[in-house]
Amino acid sequence: MMPSEELDAWHMARALELAARGEGLVEPNPMVGCVIVRDGETVGEGWHRRFGGPHAEVEALKVAGGRARGATAYVTLEPCCHHGKTPPCTQALIAAGVSRVVIAQRDPFPKVAGGGIAELEAAGIAIEVGSGAEEARRLNAPYLKLVEHGLPWIIAKWAMTLDGKLATATGDSRWISGEASRAIVHRLRGRVDGIMVGSGTALADDPLLTARPAGVRTPARIVLDSQARLPLTSQLVKTAGEAPVIVAVASNALPEHGRALERAGCEVLRCPGASPAERLPALLAELGRRQMTNVLVEGGAQLLGSLFDAGQVDEAHVFIAPKLVGGGAAPGPIGGDGRRLMAEAVSLINPAIDQAGTDLYVRGRLSR
Repeated sequence: MMPSEELDAWHMARALELAARGEGLVEPNPMVGCVIVRDGETVGEGWHRRFGGPHAEVEALKVAGGRARGATAYVTLEPCCHHGKTPPCTQALIAAGVSRVVIAQRDPFPKVAGGGIAELEAAGIAIEVGSGAEEARRLNAPYLKLVEHGLPWIIAKWAMTLDGKLATATGDSRWISGEASRAIVHRLRGRVDGIMVGSGTALADDPLLTARPAGVRTPARIVLDSQARLPLTSQLVKTAGEAPVIVAVASNALPEHGRALERAGCEVLRCPGASPAERLPALLAELGRRQMTNVLVEGGAQLLGSLFDAGQVDEAHVFIAPKLVGGGAAPGPIGGDGRRLMAEAVSLINPAIDQAGTDLYVRGRLSR
């Protein structure tokens, strides 16, 4: 028989596996899984399936029924103790008669923040915190960034040639990556809250920035366009009625340009700051205020460089095509100031490296 700590880790691993099923469906809520075990037998499982729907604990208790009495509940995040879109999970656990709750990590959300644990302990339920904590933090890192810092999780994506070019010296970039890589990008788009590009990318590529086929979310298309130059004939503006378009402009952008975009169905968001890099903090804070949890940034080099220099890139998805274009004037993926020394370079943590058709697909979270 496994020692109790190993048993706890084993059941928590299953709860984390269940929690991950909520990706893209529950944000801005966290992904949460729950497993209920009585006398060594799993009697209930559940996970938070969609925003506004029942929480993981309620789902698992519904399966367990009367068998939850005297059982241990394994939960990947501290149970909520407040009335939100659903009743408190703490009360559901207490009413079900569970005797022990193992929690991977505390919830920093101000209306919980230890209150859930205190309420369960006051009801005489044994509490243990920390089993699976590292994986739980990794799983909900975007939620934690939003709650603790008020900022969205930034996912940088780019496709480049083997010699590190985003386009040729003439600006041509269609297509660097193959169909398999582009299919992965569409799946990424379908689970995020926003897709961001700079004005250069919007003007040069005239992108649509939608997920095809549609994913579980409809992301807002966000264009950093200092002078509101986005053409009314662009694909983004023409489809503003189908998916939101936010044009982030400088405070000195011509009002008539902004009004024209607004009449076409876009939202014009004026951000303070003398340069695009100086306007980024206000934009990111506003996206966080709107509860955007994950934002995918698809270029160009100036925007990615500004985010990188500001330490706001959290995750990278890079597609490397077996092509060479050369050219000193051909752009690379990340502009900005960059790092002075190779010893200061930012690394990916445990990067995954796969093949997508003929392309190499490298992804991972950035070290801090």
